[in-house]
Amino acid sequence: MVTIENLHKKFGSNVVLDGVDLTIKKGSILAVLGPNGSGKTTLIKSILGMVVPNKGTITINETSISKDWKYRQEIDYLPQIANFPGNLNVKELIKMIKDLRNKPAKDDELITFFKLEPFLNKKLSTLSGGTKQKVNLVLTFMFDSPFVILDEPTSGLDPISLIRLKELINAEKAKGKTILITSHIMSFVEEIAEGVIFILEGKIYFNGSVQELKTKTGQTDFEHAIANILSENHA
Repeated sequence: MVTIENLHKKFGSNVVLDGVDLTIKKGSILAVLGPNGSGKTTLIKSILGMVVPNKGTITINETSISKDWKYRQEIDYLPQIANFPGNLNVKELIKMIKDLRNKPAKDDELITFFKLEPFLNKKLSTLSGGTKQKVNLVLTFMFDSPFVILDEPTSGLDPISLIRLKELINAEKAKGKTILITSHIMSFVEEIAEGVIFILEGKIYFNGSVQELKTKTGQTDFEHAIANILSENHA
């Protein structure tokens, strides 16, 4: 599905990605982990074409994304922070995004799923952070694209909405979708992801399953396994 080879990115003298190699298999759920500033967001934005690498290649379905924007129509992206126009209400925002994408959408189904009916006529500026995140999730999943990128999807969600999100992700995977996730919530990652990569200072230090990470670090707890990699590489 996605192949990344020898990816490098600098911002001024700051090296953000330093020779990243990664393959994301079709129909898999991969979590990208690492501390703030490790290169996670730059990696995601490189895949989306929002950041142009200094060196390296990214191919999706064996086609290079360089100088091509049409591939983005097959990606649904949930940004870590969604800056919605506060003067619009929820219904108006959903309609605007549908008009922009001009693709079939299943917004009604997702509005019901996340119980957003009472908020449809409320202005976005008046919504809580958790409700805004549920709107963000509707916008992300309503177009049924084969590749989904979720940057901190659990942000602000209450426990019931978190359960619904897990159900939704598993249902989308069952359709054969490829899902890339970043999250600081290790229990969520352990439950949902088949594979994890740990990125630090622009380099991948681990790429494998949750169980393989536990075995490699000699830890039975996933959070401790992640902490072990972090401390080893900061020692």
